[in-house]
Amino acid sequence: MKSIIRWVLNHIPRGVLQRVAGWIIPIVGILYVGRGRRCPICGSQRRRFMPYGYVRSREDALCPRCLSLERHRMIWLWISRNTTLEERRPRLLHIAPEVSLMREFRRVYSGTEQYTTADLESPLADMHFDIQQIPLDAESVDVVICNHILEHVEDDRKAMREIYRVLNHGGWAVMLVPEDRSRATTFEDDTITDPQQRTALFGQYDHRRVYGRDYDARLCEAGFRVERHSPREMFGDEECSTYSLGSDDLVVVYKD
Repeated sequence: MKSIIRWVLNHIPRGVLQRVAGWIIPIVGILYVGRGRRCPICGSQRRRFMPYGYVRSREDALCPRCLSLERHRMIWLWISRNTTLEERRPRLLHIAPEVSLMREFRRVYSGTEQYTTADLESPLADMHFDIQQIPLDAESVDVVICNHILEHVEDDRKAMREIYRVLNHGGWAVMLVPEDRSRATTFEDDTITDPQQRTALFGQYDHRRVYGRDYDARLCEAGFRVERHSPREMFGDEECSTYSLGSDDLVVVYKD
């Protein structure tokens, strides 16, 4: 199963995957029926989650019902427990919308126009644009969700400044990226364009960089105040296991 999923991720165009994964993966998920794991987004229970990964497959990662990954489940738990988003429904811009989170946000925001999805080319998105040049007014949104996008763009610092610009004062954003915390500084080299070289160096064929411990400093340079929390700090060992939340930190930024 791990090798099949890796092949699909690396050879099937992203737009096609977004269209068909929603009905193929749940069928395969029948093989994982059980009660060892529970998804906090869709509520489904499985003996374990499916493997997922472009290069090295992570065990216990993908919910076969809603397609959430570890980071999506962590984000949803944090939002539902630590924010007033579900009650107040602030203006939310969801960039490169993940299917699992998008479904929940559409449920929460049903009957309003406060939730907008955006992507460069995804057929699932309401708007299509490059986050290095967001076609929205300054201080026009209250919350931004932007995960695993900055490693793809040419000028990530410009994209950070654009997100800061459109975010309202008092607003917040979840901005996760693939990180290698053993690195002091981010490694990037725009001369590397070969997909195989990028995979070997950056972890995925369409990545431009791998972030180090200076990621927070880059966000601060854009104007944000940064907060970082580990899953175990927020939820404890038992829930981290039950929900399979992984080990990546939650990075939340604020525009004061």
